[in-house]
Amino acid sequence: MAFATSSGQKVVVRYNAFMNQPLNRRCFLAGVSLGALALGGVAPQVLSQGAGGGANRKLNLGVIGVANRGGENLRAVAQENVVALCDVDKNNLQAAAQRFPQAKTFEDFRELLEVKDLDAVVISTPDHCHAVIAVAALEKGLPIYCEKPLARTVSEVRRITELARQKRKVTQLGTQIHASRNYRRVVELVQSGAIGAVREVHVWVQVVYGGVKMPTEFPPVPPTLNYDLWLGPVEYRPYSPEWVPFKWRNWWAFGGGTLADFGCHYMDLPHWALELSHPRSVEVVDGPPLDAESVPPWLIVRYEHPARGNKPPVTLYWYQGQGRRPERLTAEQYRQWRSGVLFVGEEGEILANYTNHELLPEAKFANFTRPKPFIKDSIGHHAEWLEAVRNGGTTTCHFDYSGPLSETALLGNVAYRTGKKLEWNWRELRAVNAPEAQKYIQHRYRAGWKI
Repeated sequence: MAFATSSGQKVVVRYNAFMNQPLNRRCFLAGVSLGALALGGVAPQVLSQGAGGGANRKLNLGVIGVANRGGENLRAVAQENVVALCDVDKNNLQAAAQRFPQAKTFEDFRELLEVKDLDAVVISTPDHCHAVIAVAALEKGLPIYCEKPLARTVSEVRRITELARQKRKVTQLGTQIHASRNYRRVVELVQSGAIGAVREVHVWVQVVYGGVKMPTEFPPVPPTLNYDLWLGPVEYRPYSPEWVPFKWRNWWAFGGGTLADFGCHYMDLPHWALELSHPRSVEVVDGPPLDAESVPPWLIVRYEHPARGNKPPVTLYWYQGQGRRPERLTAEQYRQWRSGVLFVGEEGEILANYTNHELLPEAKFANFTRPKPFIKDSIGHHAEWLEAVRNGGTTTCHFDYSGPLSETALLGNVAYRTGKKLEWNWRELRAVNAPEAQKYIQHRYRAGWKI
């Protein structure tokens, strides 16, 4: 990494987002952001510990969804006692069971939640099942780590967020980039006023989902897949490899495409740095014709956020899809920063992605003295959740923070599907000018499923 010097060296900071120095518990807890608590986080209950327990004892974990992203999460908590595994695909389940032979195995998450002495659960299923699992786990009194976005619909996200607060359980959204040093250094620059007041942010991502047509042939369900449980609360539709196991993000029935997936990662940075929460309006600037089944392969969305105390209102622009980017980004910058975040301040700009950031204009910041770091490095995204479950405390992506973040991402899709600028009343969970948006805001489940 390189810092600015009196010799005029370019201010470029290059961090590895996944390599964090371990901290002891005292240092970590001292460094937990007070802003997280200010966002409404409730101090969680400390895990009760039996005679054989202790501050460093291993947790008894259940892991729901054990392949792909679920496999990554499983590896991240493997040092604990993984006592229960759940997956609707027998092949996935058997592969995980070979690594954790002591764990009980289940196809149905409801059976896993009946296991005695569970301390917490990790949820890594497709988006459409997050809510039914998270609510059931919280009702059982279990802390949860859940993949992003928190759920498929805005109403589901709100239900989970409020229940977690009510139950006072330790929670963490799977936005693991939040734990990177790079994000912390950018937040420090913004919050210390390095570029002055920020009223405009641009976020762009080149990942493409959607823009596909419904299949016309529906082969038999593979014998290893419990397809009914995979569908969970979604209305029945015939099995297709076009949604199981890898392509479900292409379809409204199961996910929300690029915005729901990567919005929670890239919009996390401005939400954290600028202390954003619920937008006051959401509008699609440009996008392809609406498809009733498949998510859009590209989209440009404008979010308007209100003032927060002495911080000015913020306009946040979201761009997704190949070639979609802010006009103020030069061709050379776009070549180097294929996905990223641009903070536009009154005194300068910050260009950032997961691992790097840069202060602009270069000449102005050639002799810039960086603020002394005031956000402690993370012990690790999963580790801070495990630590909080074990010994109390909070996490940096608890649901009082990451719930509104998830809702914001999902609202961009609602505006697109509605075709209107949404004037958003977040307290009442409705667009005051577009009652037709409710069908995309509120979840609907098939018989036998509810939250």
